[in-house]
Amino acid sequence: MTRADVFQAIMSGAILMGYGVCALFFLRFWRATRDRLFAAFSAAFWVLALQRLALGLVEPLEEWRTGLYSFRLLAFLLIIGAILDKNRSVPRGAGGGGNAGN
Repeated sequence: MTRADVFQAIMSGAILMGYGVCALFFLRFWRATRDRLFAAFSAAFWVLALQRLALGLVEPLEEWRTGLYSFRLLAFLLIIGAILDKNRSVPRGAGGGGNAGN
């Protein structure tokens, strides 16, 4: 095992841990607020963590390894979908019911 391999393994583990911490962070906010945005962000970071773990366990020369990057696409689509959903939803009382100024 070369120094580059060791460095790559350490960095991969650090990235995996970072994704896990972010997922737990958003999960905590979801439990407090029950907001779907936080649940989707947590799920996206769990997907990214699983993708990083799978990349670390697969041999670098295998052809199908590139297919694991489709998990990243799924994670980013979750994030985009959550943001669009949050911006589409109108909070109660903000519909402009004509009671402004009363």
